[in-house]
Amino acid sequence: MPAIRNNIETSKSLPRTEIASERIWPAWKENFVATLQLALPMVLTNLAQMAMIVTDVVFIGRLGPQALAASSLAVNIYHAFAFFAFGLVSAVAPMVAREKGMRRHEVREIRRIVRQGLWTAIAVSVPSIVLLWHGDRFLLAIGQEPALAAEAGDYLRALVWALPPFLGYIVLRFFISALERPQWAFIIAIVAILLNGLGNWLLIFGKWGLPAFGIVGSGLASAIATSLMFIGMTAVVRFDRRFRHYHVFGRFWEADWPKFKAIWRLGLPIGAIIAFETTVFSAAAFLMGWLGEAELAAHAIAIEIAAITFMTPLGIAQAATVRVGIAYGAGDALGVARAGWSAFILGTSFMVLTATLLITLPQFLIGIFIDVSHPANVPVLALGVSFLTVAAVFQIVDGAQVLAAGTLRGLHDTRMPMWYAAIGYWGIGLPLSACLSQFTPLRGVGVWIGLAAGLAAVSVLMVQRWLRRERLGLIRPML
Repeated sequence: MPAIRNNIETSKSLPRTEIASERIWPAWKENFVATLQLALPMVLTNLAQMAMIVTDVVFIGRLGPQALAASSLAVNIYHAFAFFAFGLVSAVAPMVAREKGMRRHEVREIRRIVRQGLWTAIAVSVPSIVLLWHGDRFLLAIGQEPALAAEAGDYLRALVWALPPFLGYIVLRFFISALERPQWAFIIAIVAILLNGLGNWLLIFGKWGLPAFGIVGSGLASAIATSLMFIGMTAVVRFDRRFRHYHVFGRFWEADWPKFKAIWRLGLPIGAIIAFETTVFSAAAFLMGWLGEAELAAHAIAIEIAAITFMTPLGIAQAATVRVGIAYGAGDALGVARAGWSAFILGTSFMVLTATLLITLPQFLIGIFIDVSHPANVPVLALGVSFLTVAAVFQIVDGAQVLAAGTLRGLHDTRMPMWYAAIGYWGIGLPLSACLSQFTPLRGVGVWIGLAAGLAAVSVLMVQRWLRRERLGLIRPML
């Protein structure tokens, strides 16, 4: 009793601000830790999936420049479909998170969401395969060399079979991530990198008595590796005790049109946002190609560095979608704020760090990709340094926009962010890049300034919407 009395008297003697900080800090600390624990496997999984793409490039590059050019054309077309479909099925994450927040032990509704997410993966794969099958005709129509278009078409007809299992893997990945158990997705992705590398070596060059398929072998290797990824994830959700009671494949053939429509309603704008962003970067590469070989090479290096660093805020944003979605489902406005701001602070802090590295160590970073001492690379190095200077600003606004978008997805708010992306990327970013690169002495730097301006516009609009989430009625105001 004396100890309790002393504690009460001590708490009364403390300033009110100290008492408030003692209550508030543990909640924020818990959010920071929970966000990091959820985000780290997601970041590593994103990096692993990117490593699969790099593996293909490394092996195809050994076939020569024509094979590499043909694969680049094919992959650009494939990614236009794959990234849009990725965004579409990613609606599974905020929907599952919301259900978990509303009813912690909910099973039936979550199973219905995941099942219709897999239906959506099939539905979007079928027309995509049909169109990609004739990708060589599209390349011929836009004026590509017939030999390159033919080789790219052969590669595409092997690569298209990677799309359905890839989307199935993504649906199951977002399912376990929304339950805050993303580690298995990373483990499976790491194994897939090794299998994809082995498959490329065997099928491109005809090792161990297999025929040498050349560039087509890389497409087959990707299809096999992604199929094994989906099989591995299927085994996890069927046999792991944390997931098996959901029975996500139970009565799979039964249609659930309300849930199917809900996924498309939420996911289509997400797919459109990703499509707007990826296509504007593809257009930027074309602008660089018009300026010259050195500009294009320097741009390819700078954008690769930016893409690698982007995987961290992307993973944190994916974690934010889950954390915000759970709090949103529970009707916890304060939890929404803490989850969102924790992710935003972590992600932007990382991007400030990478921006500092781009400014202080540009030659070192560029030297990872090319021999900076070689005389032929002097123009590429000079341009790359100037691009990375602009990329420092680009880093911060790019991180801010993806983090804000991730938090808004947790609130099931995707339609207005889609219009923000259209305005920022295609209404501001691309026109400004074209004007500055073609009609001013800035040339390649102008492309990067335009991209940074577009990303900044999207970032400001997204963050402003997050700040006004209560006034806009996205969530009930905090009492």
